[in-house]
Amino acid sequence: MAIACSLRGVCVFEERRGLLQAVAYRVLGTVTDAEDIVQEAWLRWNGVDADKVDDPTAYLVKVTTRLAIDRLRSAQAQRVSYVGPWLPEPMLTSGDVADNVTLADTVSSAMLLVLETLSPLERAVFVLREAFGYSHAEIAGILDRSEDAVRQTAMRARDHVAAKHRKYDTDPMTRRRAAEFFMDACAGGDLATLMGILAPDVSLVCDGGGLAPAPRRAVRGMELVARALVTFAGRMPEDPSVELAEVNGGPAIIVRSGQTPAAVIMLHLVDGVVEEIHLVSNPEKLGAL
Repeated sequence: MAIACSLRGVCVFEERRGLLQAVAYRVLGTVTDAEDIVQEAWLRWNGVDADKVDDPTAYLVKVTTRLAIDRLRSAQAQRVSYVGPWLPEPMLTSGDVADNVTLADTVSSAMLLVLETLSPLERAVFVLREAFGYSHAEIAGILDRSEDAVRQTAMRARDHVAAKHRKYDTDPMTRRRAAEFFMDACAGGDLATLMGILAPDVSLVCDGGGLAPAPRRAVRGMELVARALVTFAGRMPEDPSVELAEVNGGPAIIVRSGQTPAAVIMLHLVDGVVEEIHLVSNPEKLGAL
């Protein structure tokens, strides 16, 4: 009987693992931390009698969210001393996420950067409400807050995000064609062609974390960004390969050295031209690729 109960508990958890990982990643912005949180949630779950939990999903989301908030408070303090710009850890996503505009937006690197400017509590409320559709009452139960307090926090977070988050192109085909064009132009070292797809005020943000060569500040302006990208393309790693993949809800370019990811480039477009580029080369952030 005990073994049967244990197996049921494992099945219940595994059925919800994807949801818990998705919640934790959006709250934290890092795959490795999200995986750690889900593992901690499993340990908590393993310590209770699953048959006595009326709503396993609600219980597990509650545990995961609270653990993620605590981890985020610690992570934000550590990011103050991060070397160079900090970008979210890239994560491979499925076509289902990319085809759902709302889900793709909540996991994009641009949105995750905006969420970094919220408090941990505001971020958790925003994620639960906007990405997963939880009601204010349900979030109140998850976070042990009053419904009115959650409603006010949700409004404050939504207004903050709306003021900071730029609306980028969401059409998958438009974004994929741009990524292919961008990849070919970089590979060919064609400065003029590359500049043709960049907005005049385009910005390039590179995250090397002090572990890979990268500008310590954002590069801005069409010509400077194009030259930086051509220089990057000219410094390909040993045994290089380049591929398009679905990363953080949209097409991205992954550069590999053999089988090891060396960098990922995510493009954000407005009216078909690239307005912002996120390039992650910190090897500690590429394990999920």
